[in-house]
Formats: sequence, structure tokens, C-alpha cells
Amino acid sequence: MTALVVPLVLLANGLAAGVLVGTQLGGWPLLASLPPRQYVHAHAFFATRYDPFMPICFVGTVLGDLVLAAGADRAAARWAFGVSVPLVLVAVVVSVTRNVPVNRWVRALDPQALPPDFADRDPRPRWGAWNRGRCVLAVTALLTNCLGTGLLL
Repeated sequence: MTALVVPLVLLANGLAAGVLVGTQLGGWPLLASLPPRQYVHAHAFFATRYDPFMPICFVGTVLGDLVLAAGADRAAARWAFGVSVPLVLVAVVVSVTRNVPVNRWVRALDPQALPPDFADRDPRPRWGAWNRGRCVLAVTALLTNCLGTGLLL
């Protein structure tokens, strides 16, 4: 079972971490630099592509890590896989409570008719900080999953 689950966990966690690192390196700097109308248009474009994809990666990582934390052959590997679970779960909580609501709000906006108080409500500073946190959590989880994999070899 471990031989099947480990690659799936590494794939799911690696894809999630990769998307978040890519967002930090390219997507976020672009979004932060755009004028409000262009930002709303671009953010909505990105969000419709990543929102369905990321939950699958996060849930797959958590489920696989739970299986590995319970059943890996070596105690140290079980510990490493177990450490990943709360890291990814916190990333999921941040996603659901912080980033996804912003994504939904921005998708509902008309870039040509932004609310008059958009400058006061511009979510970029908060969204960027929470997204950075998710990135750190996902990459740290990937590191612990790689450690667990190495301990099994």
C-alpha cells in the first residue's frame, strides 16, 4: 500500500506547493502591480482555474498522509508523514476562510463598474499575506513528505 500512496502524496502535495510557489513568483507580483480594473479581471481569471484544482491536491495530500502516518513501515517516516497533516490542514483552513471568500468576491465584481469604495476594500494586501502563508505551509509539508519518503528508502 505504501508503494502506491507515497507517489500520490508527493504528486498531490508537489502540485499544490508548485502552484503556490508559482503564484508567489509570478501571479502575485503581477496582480499586486495592476490597476484595480485590470487586477479584478486577472484575479477572476486565475481564481476560476485554481479554485477547483487546489482542494483536490490538498485533500489528496491529507488523506494520503493519514494512511502513511498510520501504516508506514518505519516510525520516523510515520512521524514525518504525520507532521504534514496539520500543515496542510492549516493551509486548507486559510484557503477556505481567507482566500476563497476574496476570490468569490472579486469574481462577482464587474471590472468596468467597481464599487466606489474599492480602494478601501482592495483585498490585495490581505490576500497576498494569506497566500504567502499557504505557500510556506504547503512547501513545508512537501519537505516533510520528502523526508518521510527518504526515510522509507
